[in-house]
Amino acid sequence: MSQTARDIMTSPPLTVSPDTSIQDLAKRFASTRVSGFPVVDAAGALLGVVTEADLLHQNESLHIPTTFVLLDAVITLGSSKKLQEEMLRMAAAEVAEIMTPDPVTVQADAPVAEVARLLAEQRIHTLPVLSSEGELVGVIGKLDVIRTLAG
Repeated sequence: MSQTARDIMTSPPLTVSPDTSIQDLAKRFASTRVSGFPVVDAAGALLGVVTEADLLHQNESLHIPTTFVLLDAVITLGSSKKLQEEMLRMAAAEVAEIMTPDPVTVQADAPVAEVARLLAEQRIHTLPVLSSEGELVGVIGKLDVIRTLAG
């Protein structure tokens, strides 16, 4: 019988809340061996995922779009929306400000081959596992799949 997400997931998953501070998040990453956390509300509903990469991106330097003046008009080369998003991420104080909302998820009975495909195609490292009722029951990281494939 082929293995499913339920067989390789970490359960119960380590989670954080949207109001977890960036400093506390950094400490959690430093003290655990995971690369991402599901973000849940007080009732345990999945809101998003926050990863080490999100935390690292929060500390990147700001890329200011190039501008030039033409006939007394300032023209910006680049997206002002992207600049605004970068500024908000850099100023983030809580997980809610850097997490990826509405993350890709997988059902607990999904075959491991589907899990591996999702991780590769979506270029994600942390995959929340949901029950048939939509409740968060576990989490799978790339290393979990690699261990399974290695036997």
